[in-house]
Amino acid sequence: MSDHRYLLIQIRDADDPIRLQEIECFATALECQQESIGTFDLLSTQLGSEHLDGYDMVVIGGSGRYSVTSEEAWLHQALRSLRFLLESGKPTFASCWGFQALARAAGGKVTHDLEHAELGTHRVFLTEQGRQDPIFSQLPDSMLTYMGHEDRVIELPPDAVLLASNDRVAQQAFRFEGCPVYCSQFHPELTLSTLLTRIEAYPEYCERIAKLPFEVFRQQCEPAPESESILQRFARHHLR
Repeated sequence: MSDHRYLLIQIRDADDPIRLQEIECFATALECQQESIGTFDLLSTQLGSEHLDGYDMVVIGGSGRYSVTSEEAWLHQALRSLRFLLESGKPTFASCWGFQALARAAGGKVTHDLEHAELGTHRVFLTEQGRQDPIFSQLPDSMLTYMGHEDRVIELPPDAVLLASNDRVAQQAFRFEGCPVYCSQFHPELTLSTLLTRIEAYPEYCERIAKLPFEVFRQQCEPAPESESILQRFARHHLR
């Protein structure tokens, strides 16, 4: 078990059915006790240095009800918080909503695009930069990943290095040059069972994206063990 401390930045309402499950998922992926993970509510609070003190690494996950394409005041405050996080130099791994939000915070572009939405298990492919990356180079050139998104990044920030892609969504993973921050559109914190639990908690996604009843959809999902190793690889590399 890891003895490091992790801060999970959450973008979830108090009644979100996945709020607690998300903590459990990151604890499992990082091989740490749930007590080693503190949480921060990005919806209501501006991130400052006092919130990062005492933590070795930051993780950001998904959001059941909020879009990075919003122009509401809370989102602009959240983007300011994420720019502060990038400037802090704290090792950070962001998935799904976090991937999109950090891209936008750093000058990239995100759009709502239901036509290219991905739900379930989808294959991604390493780029040439991904094959040379100290973390992604340890992964297969092609791997299954767990997905659940309608928004997508259409332009990476100026200092981003693209690590993985596929034909449906070109920007699937990137890192910031000279900064210990990695981001993935997919969810390396999930397993097949926790993916299905999450999709079942938001049945509207299954209807809107997959256009299938959940019981039919779940039979199409597969384990993605290679992607499940990414968070541990990131933590070993940046916290050693």
